[in-house]
Amino acid sequence: PSLENSPEEGPSFSGDGHDLAPAPDLWEPPRVAPGWDAADLAGLPQAVVDTITQARAPSMRQAYALKGGLFVDWCSFRREDPQRCSIGVVLAFLQEGLERWLSPSTLKVYFAAIAAYHNAVDSRSLGKHHLVTRFLKGARGLNPPRPHLFPSWDLSVVLLGLRRAPFEPLGSVELKFLSLKTVLLTALASIKRVGDLQAFSVNEACLEFGPADSHVILRPRPGYVPKVPTTPFRDQVMNLQALPSEEADLALALLCPVRALRIYVDCTRAFRRSEQLFVCFGGQQKGNAVSKQRLAHWVVDAITLAYESQGEPCPLRGRAHSTRSVASSSALAHGASLADIYRAVGWATLNTFARFNNLRVEPVSSR
Repeated sequence: PSLENSPEEGPSFSGDGHDLAPAPDLWEPPRVAPGWDAADLAGLPQAVVDTITQARAPSMRQAYALKGGLFVDWCSFRREDPQRCSIGVVLAFLQEGLERWLSPSTLKVYFAAIAAYHNAVDSRSLGKHHLVTRFLKGARGLNPPRPHLFPSWDLSVVLLGLRRAPFEPLGSVELKFLSLKTVLLTALASIKRVGDLQAFSVNEACLEFGPADSHVILRPRPGYVPKVPTTPFRDQVMNLQALPSEEADLALALLCPVRALRIYVDCTRAFRRSEQLFVCFGGQQKGNAVSKQRLAHWVVDAITLAYESQGEPCPLRGRAHSTRSVASSSALAHGASLADIYRAVGWATLNTFARFNNLRVEPVSSR
């Protein structure tokens, strides 16, 4: 926005009741990042520039537009240039966020959005400035991460709900409930991220059922790079063993992920339009590959329905990622080795489990 036409009054970063999302017409992020990016891209054909600007993921571009727009409003109110302001102005903006108890990780996203469209400082990008590095380190010291010590939902309650209507009998329930149960059981049994679940495929090279469905091998689609790329490829391959048959133990058989996957693959074969394992179950998108965001909603919806099927309110705060901490902590409480959990989950280090995922859970049964 033109600084000469800045409004006399504008939103404050620390104002009460202010909507953090900027109005769409206040700021549109530039097609090319000004400053140090502009020098590299100057003179290139517009089609080439458009391709280069797609290097950032859509979700990242959206986050940058939201948080960068707030910084522009903040600067306009103070008659500062958001692209050429000093490092002190940027740090003052971040300090206000810190005083509002924004987490250090959130402040890093704000700063990344600012740095993406800010001019170079001392002939280098804003992100490499030593004062910013020291500020963010100090912010972590003042407001360290506070991981949850207890699970937000009870695994035993969810497992009991999955054995009841509307999830059973699995072979004849609505496709929606079949999809939700299959995704949740796969997430719990594999302890994988939603992005990893989305990468599984029904291609014959990626999906293999054992004799009499004794197990199933799930491999990610070729070319898939996990969030933690240091994880060996062999640890991305999931070999899920079938639980006892209905004759041996009906209760456990109803929770078998291999059984759920077999029924799901057979039921979706007629209408699927994608080799991705999980596909949309209704509407015009039926049969198309489901997005990672929608897959996360499926996990949350399955947990919520499992609670509702027993007449209990669901305490879940809407995070599909919680399946990793709940499942891994329960496995450890039931006697699984930390090394086996680490290999299955694919954390960068064991410290990740100790700091963020080791919850205090009570074993619900020896199995």
